[in-house]
Amino acid sequence: MELITLLLSGLLGLVTPVGLVIDRTAENAIRSQFTSSEQLLVRVDNAPTHQLLQGKVNRVRIAGRSLQLRRYCIRIAALELETDAIEFNLSKGKPFLKQPLQAGFRVVLTEADVNKLLQSEAFKARVRKLNIASIGSVNTASNPIYRIANPKVKFIANQRVNLEVEILEEGNNQPLLVKVETGMDVVAGRIQLINPVAQVNSEQVPARFLNVIVNNLNQRLNLRNLEADGLIMRILKFNMKNSELEIGAFVRIERNSKLLNVRL
Repeated sequence: MELITLLLSGLLGLVTPVGLVIDRTAENAIRSQFTSSEQLLVRVDNAPTHQLLQGKVNRVRIAGRSLQLRRYCIRIAALELETDAIEFNLSKGKPFLKQPLQAGFRVVLTEADVNKLLQSEAFKARVRKLNIASIGSVNTASNPIYRIANPKVKFIANQRVNLEVEILEEGNNQPLLVKVETGMDVVAGRIQLINPVAQVNSEQVPARFLNVIVNNLNQRLNLRNLEADGLIMRILKFNMKNSELEIGAFVRIERNSKLLNVRL
């Protein structure tokens, strides 16, 4: 979920830059969200053109390859994004949406770029204080506190992925090396882990214990959890193959979305 949230945050920055509704060069406002790109095509449709000064945009379309987002350590191998009409209210100084923002997008991420993201400070900051002691149990003050470190993924065929991560127990300098292989698929618009196997320090994790953890993680991966922040996301395509992951999705950002307010 942390990876998905970072990716969505980066994409939100493309369709809601402040300059989009107050700058005549709206395309430049979008291009400025990238530090580098191999190819980038941006089209902001406005008819008539004076709508832009009124906070109205008919449609934003973005397509590119090898795109490095400015705000996050996320490189996108390929991107296609298209919004519905966007309308802001500019009367109160700070623009805000007059109607929900809807967009469809397709992104391709490489294994190397995902691993770079997992090692980035932005991602580490999100998981540094993650307490995994309570997965499958009741969290109490006597439970030890665990943290994850050095995550690494490898995409393999048949919608499966390998994950290696070190588990650090507070007060113990000897980390546990956890290796997991699991299938990933979309079930009713939600990402789910399927048929996982795991080892801790080369010892097989019992299926009963692993299933408890997987059920907990599947709940955390439930995209409906984002709806509390005013963001609806439905996965339409999820294709994993050697060294590459392709995701296609529909996103609706409500007017009062916390994520959108941060962007504006």
